[in-house]
Amino acid sequence: MENKPITVEMDEFDRRIIAALVEDGRMTVTDLAAFVGLSKTPCQVRLKRLQEAGVIRGFRAIVDPAKLGMDHIAFTEVKLSDTREAALREFNAAVRRIPEVEECHMLASNFDYLLKVRTSDIRRYRVVLGEKISALPHVASTSTFVAMETVLEAGHKRVSRKG
Repeated sequence: MENKPITVEMDEFDRRIIAALVEDGRMTVTDLAAFVGLSKTPCQVRLKRLQEAGVIRGFRAIVDPAKLGMDHIAFTEVKLSDTREAALREFNAAVRRIPEVEECHMLASNFDYLLKVRTSDIRRYRVVLGEKISALPHVASTSTFVAMETVLEAGHKRVSRKG
């Protein structure tokens, strides 16, 4: 059964609300309303609707990984030995339990998954790879690419204001 996301109808005000909050999630409703050109109450109603519809899933702090000593990023290609639905579910559930894995994407490629793994350094990455990633269900092989510099990262990308 295919899980197709339900698209939410949005107008220019909704897109401006989202763009403003992507830039500054701590913006007050009063400031948000002024920014998008609405009065406070209609802005609040739209904001609540966007949250209830799951368009806005939450708010979080964007931290500087380097200041936390976590500035080593590796991308890991993972090839599975079994790609039947049950095996994919097992892999998906298990990879979610590895805190060092920031992102996991299933791809249409010559490998099955691409992981973004953040650690303190290459030595810690090697431990995570050997003890956690390679031990995931149905992993047949892995290949690693180490990031030399981050140019653009999630949380810093602007949402298009066009529909």
